[in-house]
Amino acid sequence: MSLLTDLINLDLSESTKKIIAEYIWIGGSGMDIRSKARTLPGPVSDPSKLPKWNYDGSSTGQAPGEDSEVILYPQAIFKDPFRRGNNILVICDTYTPGGEPIPTNKRAAAAKIFSHPDVVAEVPWYGIEQEYTLLQKDVKWPLGWPVGGYPGPQGPYYCAAGADKAFGRDIVDSHYKACLYAGINISGINGEVMPGQWEFQVGPSVGISAGDELWAARYILERITEIAGVVLSFDPKPIQGDWNGAGAHTNYSTKSMREDGGYEIIKKAIDKLGLRHKEHIAAYGEGNERRLTGKHETADINTFKWGVANRGASIRVGRDTEQAGKGYFEDRRPASNMDPYIVTSMIAETTILLKP
Repeated sequence: MSLLTDLINLDLSESTKKIIAEYIWIGGSGMDIRSKARTLPGPVSDPSKLPKWNYDGSSTGQAPGEDSEVILYPQAIFKDPFRRGNNILVICDTYTPGGEPIPTNKRAAAAKIFSHPDVVAEVPWYGIEQEYTLLQKDVKWPLGWPVGGYPGPQGPYYCAAGADKAFGRDIVDSHYKACLYAGINISGINGEVMPGQWEFQVGPSVGISAGDELWAARYILERITEIAGVVLSFDPKPIQGDWNGAGAHTNYSTKSMREDGGYEIIKKAIDKLGLRHKEHIAAYGEGNERRLTGKHETADINTFKWGVANRGASIRVGRDTEQAGKGYFEDRRPASNMDPYIVTSMIAETTILLKP
């Protein structure tokens, strides 16, 4: 095994200028992250300088067998924390050979919204709180839970330390450092309310980069849990009963909200979100009705309400924002399995482009 480890950790720069680029894309389910690698003649830092590539879309649920070729367009580059050196991870989106975005390509529509002059002028910032659950590989039961049984009630596990309260910290810390190495704007981690559940935060990120960075962070986490022999779940309610679900709370501000008088802009934006509550809920992740019950720090899925420092609201405004008269708000509705391209662009569309 030591020889295998040595080979995995080979420094290619000692013998060649060539690098390895791992092309990453989203498969047909909208949550399955796919990737494959190719050799490039030398280091690349600009995604527009990378070659397009293709894959068999019939094997990912994205194309029929008789016309299966899907084209990968490189969109964002991150350093590869696994291969290191000049090797890179490449976030791609997906197109037909004719250049049309395929139906599961949610980035293309988001990019149109983020390139709108009114949106560009507002410089939208996002901070996404990605919750997830670590599962034991063979039984698909949360890490640290007795097989077929339950741990003690919620309470001692949130932001806790100790072998009987925090399960999987080695994975979580590995992911944290790997994301920082990759150049992802990861801003923190914490243990969550349900044991075996954790959270990382990405942001503040501007516009489309929030989606690119979150998908890259998800990919890195999938790879680390693969190495650790643990299953990663983004299910919004992995365990039924008196256990917290998993969300992807999305913090948001615009230039106008961050400036003096921004609190009034925030309240107007929240009013607009209320008008499109059903449309947002429909796009905020599958299975979210199991999580948004009005219990466990959520608002009921059919109810839109907002409040200051209220974690049982659809939209929470921080006490510091209220006191400063400017800042940001948190949309608590998105599920852990949401697509960040959809959620971030939809919030911008509703709050900036929707006319009162």
